Amino acid sequence: MTCIQNALVIGGGFSGMSAAIECAKQGIAVDLVEIDAQWRADGAGISVSAPTLRALQTVGVLDAVIQQGYCGEGVKLFTASGMALGVMPTPCIAGPGVPSGAGIMRPVLAGILAQATRAAGVNVRLACSFEQILPQSDGVQVRLTDGSTGRYDLVIAADGLYSKVRKTFFPDAPAPRYTGQSIWRAVVPRPADITTVQMWLGDGHVKVGVNPVSQDEMYVFVTEERAVNERIAPELQPQMLRDLLAPFSAPQVQAMRAHIGPQSRVVFRPLESMLMPRPWNSLRVVLVGDAVHATTPHLASGAGIGIEDGIVLAQELGRAASLDAALAAFEERRFERCRAVVESSGQLGEIEATGGDKALHAQIMRATMAKLAEPI
Repeated sequence: MTCIQNALVIGGGFSGMSAAIECAKQGIAVDLVEIDAQWRADGAGISVSAPTLRALQTVGVLDAVIQQGYCGEGVKLFTASGMALGVMPTPCIAGPGVPSGAGIMRPVLAGILAQATRAAGVNVRLACSFEQILPQSDGVQVRLTDGSTGRYDLVIAADGLYSKVRKTFFPDAPAPRYTGQSIWRAVVPRPADITTVQMWLGDGHVKVGVNPVSQDEMYVFVTEERAVNERIAPELQPQMLRDLLAPFSAPQVQAMRAHIGPQSRVVFRPLESMLMPRPWNSLRVVLVGDAVHATTPHLASGAGIGIEDGIVLAQELGRAASLDAALAAFEERRFERCRAVVESSGQLGEIEATGGDKALHAQIMRATMAKLAEPI
């Protein structure tokens, strides 16, 4: 028997949906509110690491991800001119027949999880968020933006990097920090000779990569050092991305550069990170995902650790004698793992942005990926 009967999840992203699905499996009645009336997931592709595939397997959507995405093994490394540097292995950790990595369009993954959320029996309310959260001795009274009210045993805040819940209940929490790097993403046709993640390392502070996301498409990702956290008008982005790719003479890079245009769904995002110290809960409110540990994409693990949050939280709610014990156990299992991802990703970005020690970069990458391969 679970230590709570019902819960409200605020935020319908990957972390919120995973928490809702897993709590519903435990027999908890779950309401999920999402402020976007269309329940959209903006963006291009997303790289799915082996630990994230394992988490998606637990949630129950792995088969759909494999069918609708594209699976590959290893990461091929090249110089800017296209000379092969080697292959970085990506070990399989989720069991026989499960690949070591994949790529999928972010909206496609969101759609898969949304379908699973509804199938789990979660009560989804769109164009809705919270207006007021009032903790009481035996529960939480919540007033929603549609004028309705409800009483819950627990509020699970999965409302992202700029979490309104975090600002309300943890006013002293650290603010998101701009890292000095930005990332560009775009979608282009996939040639037959690109079947897994590939990266080209430039002489400056720019790295180019691709990851197939379907039989026909792949997404391009480019990280660059950028001193100012700024907005770039969408109409300027395709040409600016082509300019970043111009110094890379590798034929594969130039071929995909030729395809980048207004149709390429170019996304530019300054990279920000944040790790909130414990506790992650207060007065029957607990934070998960980017609301408490936002990371840069250098380990392809930001979505994964958020999905893991939902799994672990539900497990602890299902076996603890009290809510306090469940939340303490959740944080005990999650903090160091998430800290390792946030801090190591930040270190990798700093090394790339400053042209630092490549051997140290490889060492950090290996050590963190080994940690992520451990059971959650």
